[in-house]
This record gives sequence, C-alpha cells and structure tokens, in this order.
Amino acid sequence: MRCRFGRLAPAKMIGHKPVMGRAVFAMLVFSAGVTITTPAAAQTTESPFEDNLLRLSEILGSLHFLRNLCGEKGGRWRGEMGTLLAIENPDPERKARLVARFNRGYRAFAGNYTVCTAAAVEATGRYIKEGEQLSRETAVRYGN
Repeated sequence: MRCRFGRLAPAKMIGHKPVMGRAVFAMLVFSAGVTITTPAAAQTTESPFEDNLLRLSEILGSLHFLRNLCGEKGGRWRGEMGTLLAIENPDPERKARLVARFNRGYRAFAGNYTVCTAAAVEATGRYIKEGEQLSRETAVRYGN
C-alpha cells in the first residue's frame, strides 16, 4: 500500500493548515527564533544545528509514511515538513537537502512495510520520542 503523498511537494503547494505535533512544534518555535535573529549573511552558511534539522526532516518523512500506513489519514507530517521549510526559508540547495532527507525517511519504511504491524507502531513511537528529544536538545543548546 503506497501513500499518495510519497514525495514532498514544494511548500507553496501544501494547501492545508498543519496540525502541530509536540516535537515539530518545539523545533519550529526554536527554528523561527533562530531564523529571525540570524543576520542574512550568516544564513547562507550551514547552521550549527543543520544536522539536527536534517535528522528531523528524515523523522518527519518516516512518520508521514508510518502514520498513514497505520490509519492516520491526511498529510499531517508532510504539512509539518512544509511548515519547517517555510520557517527556515532555505536557499534552493539547502531545501533540496532537507526534502531529500524527508523522502529518504519515507522510502526507508515504504520499501519494507505494506501493512501496519506491531513493529510499525513501535517504530512510530520511537520516532516521535526521538523527534521530541532532538527538538529539546537543539533548543537548549542553540536557543536564544
């Protein structure tokens, strides 16, 4: 069973208001604060929390596949990724890296799961916890 949201559309094509998850909400709030207070010239270089954003993108892709596989209807996690991209407002190369990691997370499970299993439910829980922890650690370390 393949989800029709298999690939991430550009942020401007996401036409719904996303529902915030705790992990994503914390990361987006943090990210917005950093983006607002970072000089424009500094935004062209890789941020010190770039690896965290890339991992969060991958987690969102995995959650997008797994949650839809296990009965959640809609594009909540894809919408969260669109919100992350909108807040970060990355240059085209950086956006491509973030989107590639989202798609990598999605494909990692799409290649192995066709039905919702106990293992898929467990993986979903682990990814939600990892996203929450990553968001907290990033906010503590790099927050203003």
